[in-house]
Amino acid sequence: MIKQLRRTLALVLGTAMLFSQFALAENIASLRGHSTADEDSQVPLQKNWQRDRDPMLRDYVQQPPLIPHKITGYKINLKFNKCLTCHSWANYKEARATKISQTHFEDRDKNVLANVSARRYFCTQCHVPQVDAPPLIENTFKPIQAITGN
Repeated sequence: MIKQLRRTLALVLGTAMLFSQFALAENIASLRGHSTADEDSQVPLQKNWQRDRDPMLRDYVQQPPLIPHKITGYKINLKFNKCLTCHSWANYKEARATKISQTHFEDRDKNVLANVSARRYFCTQCHVPQVDAPPLIENTFKPIQAITGN
């Protein structure tokens, strides 16, 4: 009897959640307006990835540097991080790459670690490849002069 009551309750709650999702979906506004992705006939433009080059200037203090090369196929998981083959303190000179910042070797309590901190290990959480693309949304942002030197 209790099992059947639980199943019935689960079915009722599941159905209620399903219908509430439909109700919420009606109130969501898309940046596209009323069209859906299927209705859009525009094919997304291929971005022009930059070849290896000098890093772009940063726009604000503490901005993570952009990656000046392609990272397609780079493997970053719990057991391996392709970025470290060039950017680790042991390999950066030979690879002629930027070494990882010392801040990546600290935990959230500022304790210095022997290896890259777990919260800084997955590089692409903060660092993205440089790309020559217009802004997604027009804006009037100007970097601070202390960063750009202008």
